[in-house]
Amino acid sequence: MKKYSIVIPVYNVENYLTKCLDSVVNQTYKDFEVILVNDGSTDNSLNIALDYSKKYDFITVISQENLGLSVARNNGIKIVNTPYFLLLDSDDFINEELLQKLDDVVSSNSNIDLIRYQACDVSPSGNVNYAETDFEDLPGKEAFERIVKFHYVENAWLYLYNTKYFKENNYMYPAGKTHEDFALTPLVIYKAKHVYSISYIGYNYVKRNNSIINSNDYDKKLKKVSDFYDNYLYINRMLDDLSGDKSIIKSYLANSLILKITELNGKDYLKYFKLLKTQKVFDNILADSLPRKLKKILIKISPKIYYRR
Repeated sequence: MKKYSIVIPVYNVENYLTKCLDSVVNQTYKDFEVILVNDGSTDNSLNIALDYSKKYDFITVISQENLGLSVARNNGIKIVNTPYFLLLDSDDFINEELLQKLDDVVSSNSNIDLIRYQACDVSPSGNVNYAETDFEDLPGKEAFERIVKFHYVENAWLYLYNTKYFKENNYMYPAGKTHEDFALTPLVIYKAKHVYSISYIGYNYVKRNNSIINSNDYDKKLKKVSDFYDNYLYINRMLDDLSGDKSIIKSYLANSLILKITELNGKDYLKYFKLLKTQKVFDNILADSLPRKLKKILIKISPKIYYRR
């Protein structure tokens, strides 16, 4: 059995998939397998994936009808039987020493639920690196308090997961939703007992203008906000079963949702603003210091003015 799995959902990325897969097969560390989940691609992506699987015996391709990224991730994770796995989006790529850097930590520590690594934004205007700080073996709440200050927080592709920890908790990404990471990753971090962070920039996030997340189409934006709200409810239902102090994670989730609705205009924005007040989302914002108290007051008055000031 291999030590690591890399799960890669694939959907209509024929112009990016070769670079993604080359970054995987060129890893300096070799004890791993790759699970490619073809999500009903209609371009040449499946043929590219199959070509790689014929060339490399550690690459497996499975196919499903087009059910979306969440289901593709879930189905890929279901067949993982290695001790650890990570997620890679098929239009992104990883640096060649990522698995080796992760294995250096795994080989030196017997208890690991998560390892956080770092990202580089890749765009035509230039690359931006986010070399966040290291930390070792923190319980989930303390780890979350540090990670919440990073540039990226809930992105599922920035963590190495202990397979047993992930599956014993029955973690699943909600089907049919965008921003599915927001619905799960904060809980995965918070509930973990042993979390590590390395400053190594191992992931290259390719920012495409036509991607689902980066689209400026207003109807798509409205759908993303709706999904974000549903994801907020999804993760909060799971938090209800979690004991202990949840103020930090609840404040983060509330702030994220309130910020998200500011992308809307006119009556759509007012609809969600009123909905969040009715659902008492604003009450979850931390107010344990004077600056936070002032922030909470200002956000409750007008999120748009506060976040776009």
